[in-house]
Amino acid sequence: MQTDIQIAQSAKLRPIPEIAAKLSLTSEQLIPYGYDKAKVEPAAYRAMPRKGRLILVTAINPTPAGEGKTTTSVGLADALQRLGKQTCLALREPSLGPVFGVKGGAAGGGYAQVVPMEDINLHFTGDFHAIGAANNLLAAMLDNHIQQGNALDIDVKNITWKRCVDMNDRQLRNVIDGLGGRMQGMPREDGFDITVASEVMAVFCLSTGLMDLKERLGRMVVAYTRAGKPVTAHDLKAEGAMAALLKDALKPNLVQTLEGTPAFIHGGPFANIAHGCNSISATDAALRLADYVVTEAGFGADLGAEKFLDIKCRVAGLRPDAVVIVATVRALKHHGGCPKAELAREDLAALEKGLPNLLKHVENITRVYGLPAVVAINQFDCDTDAEIAMIRKACETYGVRVALSQVWGKGGEGGEELGREVLRVIEEGENHFQFAYSDEMSLKEKIGAVARKVYGADGVNFAPAAAKELEKLTELGFGALPVCMAKTQYSLSDDQNLLGAPTGFRITVRKAKVSAGAGFVVALTGDIMTMPGLPKVPAAENIDVDENGKITGLF
Repeated sequence: MQTDIQIAQSAKLRPIPEIAAKLSLTSEQLIPYGYDKAKVEPAAYRAMPRKGRLILVTAINPTPAGEGKTTTSVGLADALQRLGKQTCLALREPSLGPVFGVKGGAAGGGYAQVVPMEDINLHFTGDFHAIGAANNLLAAMLDNHIQQGNALDIDVKNITWKRCVDMNDRQLRNVIDGLGGRMQGMPREDGFDITVASEVMAVFCLSTGLMDLKERLGRMVVAYTRAGKPVTAHDLKAEGAMAALLKDALKPNLVQTLEGTPAFIHGGPFANIAHGCNSISATDAALRLADYVVTEAGFGADLGAEKFLDIKCRVAGLRPDAVVIVATVRALKHHGGCPKAELAREDLAALEKGLPNLLKHVENITRVYGLPAVVAINQFDCDTDAEIAMIRKACETYGVRVALSQVWGKGGEGGEELGREVLRVIEEGENHFQFAYSDEMSLKEKIGAVARKVYGADGVNFAPAAAKELEKLTELGFGALPVCMAKTQYSLSDDQNLLGAPTGFRITVRKAKVSAGAGFVVALTGDIMTMPGLPKVPAAENIDVDENGKITGLF
């Protein structure tokens, strides 16, 4: 059996102008990055109306068994293209941290991939490096301001801005810098975030254009004065130079699937730390250029889909036409307590115990958000008819249909059942989209609404530091912003060990901070780290390149 990278490397890619032509784009509207990838000039589509039907792909809470959300997204887009629909993908770009850490490559899998797979996973068009450079320019200007006399009276013990690097490096979480004497800067406690957790990444992905990007960058809070007043990037006169670093990166990247479906890969905030969606620029371009747009949100629906719906849709004026919830029989059995070594065996008891996790996500999409949904079972050879039947019957209680997906092994052909079902619910399904909370609610009320409605919690406990910060942020005028929950992806709760659909728990918010440029308040729960570490055996140990430049080990 071929690996993902072997399948990708054996594919014959089409020249990128040929892919662009499927979206009625000309070569003059592209900025080529070689033979098979390009950036698209926003002027090519900005004057067009949004015509596309938006399909959001989400999933159950992830497990070691894997769910295949990106693979399903790619396969669904290929299936819709096979069914005669003008289709475009809009996905996140992988971070180098997970590529070299736990997950390896993240461009789909099997015969449902976006290509060139190696480029997408490694550097791509340099967008993440530009984001890191802009982030670190601001950090340098902040420390330089302090060094040159501190005219803004910044409290060096209340600096909130960190440097970043797109790598899992726990050694950089907490550092002391500025050592070596007066000419080397002000000694202080500092730290690094991973680039995808930087507020610059969130601003980049939520900006509607270059001027909006610059304004959002200027609003970012980097520190507080000794009198408690926020200090912004605008106060440091940094937003212009930062926007200059990002002006080309902001243009969406166009690539293709193995079957030649156009795909925008742009931006990549984590969903357990940040808002977990590709850029508004890419989604907007796809909606103006294609009739059907398939996009995904990170991790399970409690994280990525919640933030897609409550943050991105609110900012960009989006309204999904359908939602696909991806699950596997194996993952549901894991949620039901089945050991990983036994997931390939039929276990109806474990499946029955794990099904509430899927059903809670179905309930959230259909009843909390009022959207039509389809459950996609990413099918494996070990799945039995009895197990599939049990999932179908359980979903019937919510009036939701189940479609089998075999896109890993069959590409778009294996997603046609899912594609037809998605088209059916778009045409026939009732759409009563609503947010989980209103703008007028207090920050605590918004956090409570997400915890109770989406997670199924009994309520929220606010640590003293978090309660004090939320009160301060409200006084500073940030109370009307949406909230971005930083929570473990493995559970609906803030305890990663509580699988299935736990009840009788409360969410604990230990810290809060404002991302004023992105336009949301972050509520941190559990042990979420904004700088991950590498595992005992990093994926990097299996990645290699030969004398001809051929890469191996990216799955």
